[in-house]
Amino acid sequence: MKNQYFGDINDYHKYGLMRSIQEASKLSILFAWMLTEDDGSNDGRRTEYLKQPESWTVYDSELFEWLQNNVVANDHRQISLIESAGLFQPAKFFYDLVPADARLRRDWLERLANIASETDLVFFDPDNGIEIQSISPGLRNSKKYVFWEELAKLWQQHNSILVYQHFPRESHHAFTQRMLQTITDRLPGSCPIAFSTSHVLFLLALQPRHSHHACDITNKVRKSWRGRFKITILE
Repeated sequence: MKNQYFGDINDYHKYGLMRSIQEASKLSILFAWMLTEDDGSNDGRRTEYLKQPESWTVYDSELFEWLQNNVVANDHRQISLIESAGLFQPAKFFYDLVPADARLRRDWLERLANIASETDLVFFDPDNGIEIQSISPGLRNSKKYVFWEELAKLWQQHNSILVYQHFPRESHHAFTQRMLQTITDRLPGSCPIAFSTSHVLFLLALQPRHSHHACDITNKVRKSWRGRFKITILE
């Protein structure tokens, strides 16, 4: 996650999904932003939706109006604003920049895990998503990914997990099914659900103690977001 992305269309979907999950489940959330430095690119500029309230307020009017006020009216692109908005209760926020160095990354994870032990659900928000084969811990671009060993650590301390994931250049359905299967294999006892838009994927792994919320969560997302999210389970 970069501050320059704040408020783009993926953020509206992201925060809206999280609000639906929390409203349906009452789980406490830790936002693990996985912050990286802004890079001066045009990424995160997709904010035209905020000038089209007639099309977008119907999904989450409170969230939309808050984003519109901060991104359009005040031109604020700062992720820390979401903490003071009061849109998530209860919630904690972890802002530490993700280091590339492998040793520092382990320290980063320990700090995150300590805070996560006080919450139910951890939302990982990496730039790209879950690790790929060509990127190992310690490489420069490793900070753009969350690694399976990191997800497993939080899973082992009984946190449910949600991960932001970009789609690669392949069939969205095939990729989603592969990720759901990998979650099932890597996080024993998980109950994975995928929520996708045309651009990004959100992967939810509920702990067995939270699995009874699955139906309420999917029903809430369907009702509030009216087809904006495709909901997928493992076939």
